[in-house]
Amino acid sequence: MPSVFDWTVRVYYEDTDAGGIVYYANYLKFFERARTEWLRAAGIGQQELLDQQGAAFVVKHASIDYVAPARLDDELRLTTTIRKLGRASVQFFQQAWRGEQLLTTAHVKVGCVDAKTMRPSPLPDEVAAKMHAA
Repeated sequence: MPSVFDWTVRVYYEDTDAGGIVYYANYLKFFERARTEWLRAAGIGQQELLDQQGAAFVVKHASIDYVAPARLDDELRLTTTIRKLGRASVQFFQQAWRGEQLLTTAHVKVGCVDAKTMRPSPLPDEVAAKMHAA
């Protein structure tokens, strides 16, 4: 399977809760951005995919484990790895790190759908090939 993709994000005030730590739901945003940047680095533009192929990615399932909190101004390293590439879906394993400390892990299953019907659709061959090569 593909190698690990790293992407960094800074924790801003808007990302934290009243206790000064990253609000738990914001990890979903961080991981979404990391997957988007992974696609971009692999040469897959989501808008182009929508415009030219009528296909889109949707999250089908996400499970997250929280290990330690991140705080304001922390720089987080987000890792993204494909665990399984299916006919119409991709299973990702993602982690958030502060330095060498693991903060959060997530398993995210993303499906490819026909944007008009929102029904499952096979990954376009070119997209699947780029994902295999990434």
